[in-house]
Amino acid sequence: TVLLGLSSPVTAFWRMECRARSGYAQIDPLVSFGGISEHIHAIHGGSAFSPTATTNDLLQSDCTSCSVAEDKSAYWTPSLYFQDSSTGEFEVVQQEGGMLAYYLLFANSDDPEQKVHAFPKGFQMIAGDVNQRNFTYPVPDIEKSLWTGEFTEQKFLRQAAVGFNCLNYQAAPEGTLYRHFFPDKGYLDANCADGIRAELMFPSCWNGETTSPDSRSHVAYPSQVMTGDCPKEFPKRLVSMLYETIWRTDLFADRAGTFGWSNGDPSGFGYHGDFIMGWQEDFLQSAVDTCTNPSGKIADCPLFTIQDEATYSTCSITEPENIQSIKVTGNLKNLPGNPAIVAGPEYAKGKTAGSINPATLAPAPIISSSAAVPTLSYSSGVSISPTEASAYVPGAVFA
Repeated sequence: TVLLGLSSPVTAFWRMECRARSGYAQIDPLVSFGGISEHIHAIHGGSAFSPTATTNDLLQSDCTSCSVAEDKSAYWTPSLYFQDSSTGEFEVVQQEGGMLAYYLLFANSDDPEQKVHAFPKGFQMIAGDVNQRNFTYPVPDIEKSLWTGEFTEQKFLRQAAVGFNCLNYQAAPEGTLYRHFFPDKGYLDANCADGIRAELMFPSCWNGETTSPDSRSHVAYPSQVMTGDCPKEFPKRLVSMLYETIWRTDLFADRAGTFGWSNGDPSGFGYHGDFIMGWQEDFLQSAVDTCTNPSGKIADCPLFTIQDEATYSTCSITEPENIQSIKVTGNLKNLPGNPAIVAGPEYAKGKTAGSINPATLAPAPIISSSAAVPTLSYSSGVSISPTEASAYVPGAVFA
């Protein structure tokens, strides 16, 4: 993938390639610290990832499944499953090419030094809301000049940071973060010949704390999700991080059934992701300050040690004994962890970081599509010119 329109150090970036998974397990140290996560995750990064992982642990990783040897960070998201209508059984959808984590170097517009801060040691955060099951804003997004009132609130910005890009390599690409819900199977079969790309933008405005009880209150979104101004309570601008993961929904085009995320979410509104910093802080700050080639290629940063496929593809986490017997692939009667499947629009009850009581789980029914799903036609994004890069908003081509 390429990022169009970036030409200056202020808007430079690099694309961290994590082409191999390091794990596929019910592990989530930010939500279920020391225990078993309620749902399965696709995990990338440092081999020391575990139910109790911290930055200190990750820095001791023997290897990383990402392409840059110095990056021992942990990146994880829910995985996608297909439920066959005739059997009711679940199958994991093939993940294509691992994942990409974009490190975008957008500074605050009112900062004379144009400073972008590296993630500090011990930093961790969650983007998205595992329990969200509706979207009450206009579809598609209104023009950014109209983003006032409720469109400046974190509730909207958080939902606008989720995207599902319909992939058809024979057509012009859709804009990043153009669609904030997961299309139904009929739409996917008719329009998305090469699958779906899940996209998640993380908050980049920071109050100076490495974490918070809910792993999200120490950060906030700028006024345009990816670019724009930070709230005054979060004055520091961190690296802006975007996850991209491709899922081969097209491989199920000849079968009747429904897709849903591993946290029991067929809507996509509850898509989310987690991050724990696993770089040496000084090294990452040096990369942020000096690796400003607009190509986005990690090979263009002389600081990085680039690993070959034979090295990163053999890196894996060690699963705790209490989850090794959990079946996560093949034909499954329930989603791993058996989370309640909630189509919405009501809010789900999954466990969240900082919550005291776990969710009330129920046997998984056939995925219901009773909740109203928005419709949004396939639409190519608008390419942005170099002079417009700092004004990027969802819907521009960032593919």
